[in-house]
Amino acid sequence: MADNFSNFLKALRATRLYRSGARALLGFDAFVDSSVYDSQERARGAYAAFAAFMDRMHVSGWRRLLNELLCEGSNIALAAGMLALFLAIPAFQETSDDWLKKEDLAVTFLDRYGQEVGQRGIKHDDSVPLEQMPKYLIEAVIATEDRRFFEHVGIDFIGVFRALTVDARANGVKQGGSSITQQLAKNLFLSNERTLTRKIKEAYLALWLEGHLSKREILQLYLDRTYMGGGTFGVQAASEFYFGKSVRDVTLAEAAMLAGLFKAPEKYAPHVNLPAARARANDVLNNLVDAGYLTEGQIYAAVRNPATPIARNPAAEAPNWYLDWAYDEVRQLADEGKLGNDRVLTVRTALDSNLQQYADETINNQLDEYGEGYHVKESAMVILDPSNGAVRTIVGGTDYGASQFNRALAARQPGSSFKPFVYLTALLTGKFHPDTIVLDAPVCIGDWCPHNFGNLYMGNIPLYVALTHSLNTVAVRLSIAIGEAYPVPGHDNVFEAAKRGRAKIIETARKMGISTPLIDTVSLPIGADEVTVMDMAQAYATFANGGKRIHPFAAVEIYNSHGDLIYSHDRVTPAPQQIFPPSAILDMIAMMKHVVEDGTGRRAMLDNVDSAGKTGTTNGFKDAWFDGYTGNYVGIIWMGNDDDTPTNNMTGGSLPAATWHLIMQYAHQGIDLKPLPGDTTPAPPPTAQTVAQTSADLNAPQKPPSLSRRSADVLADIEATAKSLESQRIGATQVR
Repeated sequence: MADNFSNFLKALRATRLYRSGARALLGFDAFVDSSVYDSQERARGAYAAFAAFMDRMHVSGWRRLLNELLCEGSNIALAAGMLALFLAIPAFQETSDDWLKKEDLAVTFLDRYGQEVGQRGIKHDDSVPLEQMPKYLIEAVIATEDRRFFEHVGIDFIGVFRALTVDARANGVKQGGSSITQQLAKNLFLSNERTLTRKIKEAYLALWLEGHLSKREILQLYLDRTYMGGGTFGVQAASEFYFGKSVRDVTLAEAAMLAGLFKAPEKYAPHVNLPAARARANDVLNNLVDAGYLTEGQIYAAVRNPATPIARNPAAEAPNWYLDWAYDEVRQLADEGKLGNDRVLTVRTALDSNLQQYADETINNQLDEYGEGYHVKESAMVILDPSNGAVRTIVGGTDYGASQFNRALAARQPGSSFKPFVYLTALLTGKFHPDTIVLDAPVCIGDWCPHNFGNLYMGNIPLYVALTHSLNTVAVRLSIAIGEAYPVPGHDNVFEAAKRGRAKIIETARKMGISTPLIDTVSLPIGADEVTVMDMAQAYATFANGGKRIHPFAAVEIYNSHGDLIYSHDRVTPAPQQIFPPSAILDMIAMMKHVVEDGTGRRAMLDNVDSAGKTGTTNGFKDAWFDGYTGNYVGIIWMGNDDDTPTNNMTGGSLPAATWHLIMQYAHQGIDLKPLPGDTTPAPPPTAQTVAQTSADLNAPQKPPSLSRRSADVLADIEATAKSLESQRIGATQVR
């Protein structure tokens, strides 16, 4: 067998096909070997050439240092570019395809009684083109606000460096570095909140504006839409308000006074502080000379004969924070297509002008008198009607001219004023009622162990007593008990129970109107998460109206330019819906009345008016709240500092509660008093002695009597009937 196979191989090798195949394989092998060899040689040669080339690039000494710096600089520039792109995204999200049309509404606002209280937006018919404005007005603005306006790209880097130098020498903020374009970006897209994030957005949006608008368009928008004090926006409205004339006709002295308003409109408003306004106008005139626009001789007459505004009552300031919030509401309705195509609107709001003015004055007076002692500078307040959500008053701060930032919409820790949400959630489990005995003693969740104010503990007490004295440990124990009321097999430890309890508390707060993010932390039950004054007003209205969910609103009726009614809140908004059992709400009201009558909120108690509420104080005494309500109103007041610095041991039961008392006592004068839900005993009518004593306590005039809506409608019908009869009488006379 083996011999046969060997013979076969010999025969095969002798064939021509075998010899041809063998030569082909040898040739292919030689080709592969030579190719690999040639490739290696070429690679070796290329590397040698590259090495020789790089040898020629070799540097040493100062050249090497420069090369390293350039390389590292390129890396840093690339990283900075990526960071800049990352930071630019939030800024550009503020813009949209119709960003320039967002302000094209012209809205006149009326209070609830039909009195005009202010305007927002811009009437393009009243917008004066740049070419029709006096040249010296435009030059005064540029010379004072941004001398390099026509040279920079939206950010004046030279101006910023100069401002930083001046501020460093003065150890304070003496000179601003924002360009006109940056200020316009803030006015169009951002708030006045003083944060690094806002400044970064402002810078990017300034560059964006420069890329989309010409310098003249930017300047026109700046002159038309900047707040100028007195509730006016734009130089045309300011000229009409302060001087009773069109901006086309202002003199050099008047133009200088207007240009001086851009820096601090309320501080330099001539109807508020005429000497300061004139001193500021002189600075503007000197700026015109320094910038080379005018000579000293040309400004001499304006310096010698300063502008004199027409008589205005500084006390009758527009309710600007309320109008800003109401304008946002109207703009949203317009964006949703609910107001048609007309852009000139008249809005009757729910604003109570008398109450608004009194609240503004009272808060400022209280802070003037007690603010230094408590080391507190700012406050915010919202008052609304709990039956439907009509907002009567918004106080967004102490000085709108200094900062238009609305603190009533800013998120702050509520402290113990958040606890009613915890207690209501506990009542909803069915395992608690106001007289349920709970333990006030130290409690820990892991390493976190909350303490009561003063580290005092009361032992076994009724639930309502725990809320009355605002005990932290009980609120935390309730969060655990709430979770235990909703057991989950295999998750029965304290951590899991507390987590389930906090989830239920958040659910309750959401149903009541809290819209800010509520982060699930162990300290949530004692008010560590942030809420807004407006949200708390909406939530507490649920207590005041017996468990119904309301939505705060300003616009009651909206009319177009022809006087036609195009929107009515009552027609388009469904009645408030019951979201909680009345029994649980009545228990909460009973417990919260104890807070005012016997607990931490005693300074808020009203004369002859049933009230309930809750105090709130955060760690370090940074925020102090009093959140209270009656059958007529919900009032939420916050006091603190913009820079988050601590107050001097101010609690919610001290200055906030006392200020709430003053304002709400005034609010309840001259109206039909409504009892709190569950209270069937009518409030006793105030005696003459009580009214006199209340007025003396308030140190303020009595609230002007106000008509109910029904009474106002009756009077309107009588007026219409009288006019109809008068027209008929005139017609009959003409016929005779």
